[in-house]
Amino acid sequence: MSELKKKKRQYSAEYIKYGFIQSRTNPSSPIYERQRCDLLLKYGKKYVAQPTLPTLFSAVSKQDNDGLRASYNISLLIAKTGKPHTIGEDLILPAIKEVITTVLHKPAADIIRKIFLSNSSVQRRIDEMAENIEESLCNHLKTCQFSIQLDESTLPTNKALLLSYARIIKNEKICQELLFVKNLETNTKGETIFNTLEKFYDEKQIPLKNIMSFATDGAPAMTGRHKGFIAYLKNKVPDVLAVHC
Repeated sequence: MSELKKKKRQYSAEYIKYGFIQSRTNPSSPIYERQRCDLLLKYGKKYVAQPTLPTLFSAVSKQDNDGLRASYNISLLIAKTGKPHTIGEDLILPAIKEVITTVLHKPAADIIRKIFLSNSSVQRRIDEMAENIEESLCNHLKTCQFSIQLDESTLPTNKALLLSYARIIKNEKICQELLFVKNLETNTKGETIFNTLEKFYDEKQIPLKNIMSFATDGAPAMTGRHKGFIAYLKNKVPDVLAVHC
C-alpha cells in the first residue's frame, strides 16, 4: 500500500486581506488566525469609535471654561449696576435655572454647577478685573501725557479718602478713568495728599512729569501757595497747569 501524500496548503493572494501572522500555539491552523484577525478588527473598530482621553478632557475643559467666562461676565454686570454681590446666588442663578428648564426644556443642574456666583466668588472676580484694568491704565500712563483730578472726601465715620481720576486720549477719544482710592491715615494736609499720590506713582513707575494738568476744588489743602498740594506738585513738575473746579 502506497504511503498517503500529505496535503499542502496552496498559497492564495486572498490571504493578504487578513494579514495573517504565525500562531505560536498552532502555526498550521488558518481557522485560529481568521478568528484572531476578526477579533482584532472587531475591537479595533470599537476602539477607534470611542472618544480618546484627550478628547474627553477637552470637552470637559471647554464646559468649565464657558462656566468661568459666564461667571466673570455676570460679576461685571453686578459691579456695573452696583447691586449687592449676593444677588448672583440669590437671584441670578435661580433665574438661569428657570429659563433653562422652562424655555429650553433641558436639565439645568450641570450648567448651574459650572457657574460660580457666591458672594465671595463675585467679589474675587471683580477684584481680579479691577486689578487688570488698573494695570492696563498704569501701563498706558507710563508712556503718555495726561490730566488728573483729585478729590478728598471725609466719610461719616471720619475716615478720609483720596480719589484720583486720570483723563487721557485713547484711540482719538478723551477717556476718564478712576486711577485710585487711598486712605489718608494721618491727616488731610497738602503734604500728606502729595506724598500719597507720589507713593502710588512710584509703585506703578509712572513719571510725575507726564502730568500736564491738574484739577481740584478750592480747599486750602489743595490750593495753598506754600503748603497746599499744588505747591508740592509744582516743585516736582514746574510746568504743570493747575485749575480749580
